[in-house]
Amino acid sequence: MRFGACILDAEGLRLTADEKRLFAEVNPFGFILFARNIDTPEQVRALCAEMREAVGRAAPITIDQEGGRVQRLRAPLWRDWLPPLEHVAEARANAAQAMYLRYRLIAAELYDLGIDSNCAPLVDVAGQDTHDFLKNRCYGFDAGTVARMGRAVAEGLLDGGVLPVVKHIPGHGRAVVDSHLDLPGVDAPLSDLTGIDFAPFQALNDLPMGMTAHVVYSEIDARPATLSPKVMQLIRDEIEFEGLIMTDDISMKALNGSLPEIAQGSLAAGCDVVLLCNASLEDRRAVATAAGQMTDQAQDRAERALAARKTPQQVDIRAVEAKLDALLNGRGDV
Repeated sequence: MRFGACILDAEGLRLTADEKRLFAEVNPFGFILFARNIDTPEQVRALCAEMREAVGRAAPITIDQEGGRVQRLRAPLWRDWLPPLEHVAEARANAAQAMYLRYRLIAAELYDLGIDSNCAPLVDVAGQDTHDFLKNRCYGFDAGTVARMGRAVAEGLLDGGVLPVVKHIPGHGRAVVDSHLDLPGVDAPLSDLTGIDFAPFQALNDLPMGMTAHVVYSEIDARPATLSPKVMQLIRDEIEFEGLIMTDDISMKALNGSLPEIAQGSLAAGCDVVLLCNASLEDRRAVATAAGQMTDQAQDRAERALAARKTPQQVDIRAVEAKLDALLNGRGDV
């Protein structure tokens, strides 16, 4: 079955009749959930089932569950988490193991609901000037630390049956504006970008899926990475990322043009699938139509990504929680 080259969302807690018809017609590769789609565990499971029933297959369903400011599942029904940067700082020498356990617990919560993908790890390297919308979502201020934490996050998710989506490739950390509101520009030399910003993505280039950065790297191209054939080629040839590449949300104000134009431009640049969030039914239909079906290469990458899903081994959740608590309190003896 050829997938539609788009990932779409839903307006509310259950699919409308119009959404069911649209999804059956355009067969999006997958879906994404937001806080407006979350109420109770039973409701989320029912929504995930409806999404998969609409396309007639076990389509991937993703979410942004980083912890800190960016988490769609929240207390009291699910765990709340420190921002990742604070979590890493608190765990100190135990940070990699703590991040693994944190995301193993997150994966358990997601998998229980029928959500089998998470838009993490975020391996943008933070700097002193990184915009506040991103800074405490990062894992550290040097490429080596960020890569190690990113690997731990990815392994925790994969071991829990959840596909990681590494972001924001090839690196968003130098951006000093919020790409939700404006287009960030980065004028650092290519050697600096390669040695720092791109390095964690190269270290994690075996992961099944990645998400682009809506950032202009002026040393490479005047267009944002999502719409730049030059940057997309660099991701494939220099960073050597072989997984499925999805855009970040194309409705973000960093990108100019109509949604169908942006969808077609991102796919022409080399992205495999277009992510559209928070849009009307009409805009979702227009983008799905503009995106069309996946290319042969994108379909192959999508099928390889889905093949990376695995049934998690059972774990003692209380023991994982106790171990994580011990690591965060400076003890590794539990």
